[in-house]
Amino acid sequence: MPLVNMTDLLVHARGHGYAVAALDVVSLDFLEAVIAAAETCRAPVVVSLAESHFEHYDFELLMTAVVTACQRSPAPLAIHLDHGASLDSAVRAIRLGCNGVMVDGSHLGPDENRALTRTVAEMAKACGVTVEGELGYVPGEEGEDAERHPGEVVYTTPEEAADFVAATGVDCLAVSVGTVHGRMRGEPRLDYERLAAIAAATPIPLVIHGGTGLGDAAFGRLIASGVAKINYYTALADAAAHAIREAAAADPRAGYTRLTQRVRAAIQAEAERVIRLFGGAGRADELLAHCRPWREIDHVILFNATAEDDAVAAMKAAGREALGALPGVREAATGRAVTADARYRHCWLIRFCGEPVIDAYKHHPAHQAFADERFRPIAGDRITIDFERD
Repeated sequence: MPLVNMTDLLVHARGHGYAVAALDVVSLDFLEAVIAAAETCRAPVVVSLAESHFEHYDFELLMTAVVTACQRSPAPLAIHLDHGASLDSAVRAIRLGCNGVMVDGSHLGPDENRALTRTVAEMAKACGVTVEGELGYVPGEEGEDAERHPGEVVYTTPEEAADFVAATGVDCLAVSVGTVHGRMRGEPRLDYERLAAIAAATPIPLVIHGGTGLGDAAFGRLIASGVAKINYYTALADAAAHAIREAAAADPRAGYTRLTQRVRAAIQAEAERVIRLFGGAGRADELLAHCRPWREIDHVILFNATAEDDAVAAMKAAGREALGALPGVREAATGRAVTADARYRHCWLIRFCGEPVIDAYKHHPAHQAFADERFRPIAGDRITIDFERD
């Protein structure tokens, strides 16, 4: 089953009283474990990649594996950029295969956060991509990655939430009601009344960052109050680290593969636990029937050129660079016919992340400029077809 629309996942979760686990991956071990957990539980999962982790892996390489793993899985899955740093980060994430993005402006002033999030939303929603905003500030405390979220908690208010959603057009909203990033001593004090008021003020799915360290009852109350996605990473990392330490203690001379051979199982066990706890287990069939599939579109142009070969090559090179950078374009490739008697000698293959990109691409100023100034003047003999992947 292909990937599914992330907004559809979260809307279903809020409407049916459960939450989708958004599980951060930082390696193939994490990826394989998270996918296996979703399949074992017959549950939805958001495979999440946080920009704050990019120093630990090559984002482009890992995304290739993430997209492949999600596309061949029977579970209803989405791929999400978490805590993106900029508009460019979101554009790049969509190009590499994310169908949900979050650019974190929570550390900015209210006006700056609203403006940044609105800009990201306008770009991403034109591609059909789900957009998460964050209002308030969730700090870190003690555990893994806590140092990446310094400062004091800033709580979200219902009035600000309603205004932010209306002004930005986000599809889901991360709110601050007392959780923290990383592990902490004791259990945080959560403001459930505030959360219920936020949920009443805006109908979109709510998101909780900093899920590690909460007790089972706390998760239940969060979900009952309108939370539809819960980000979860630190406990997965702790499970992996514990498996490695146990292997090292059992065999101090063990090599890398022996030290890590139980890591996937440890991550999968913890992922399955929270998927079941959040209420997502057993929902795959109803979600696959409810959610729109996330299918790529191939925009194919076959053409003959009236210019010399060098001029055609230069035009193609310029187009690959200009068109490949447009939001929602996953790839811009060119080619030439293998046989001399082919009806058309040249081709473009522009791969869109989804059908909504067709119109956005057609009307983008950079595409129009390239088409009018470089392509159409020498490619009058052409045909264009948009194909949906089977």
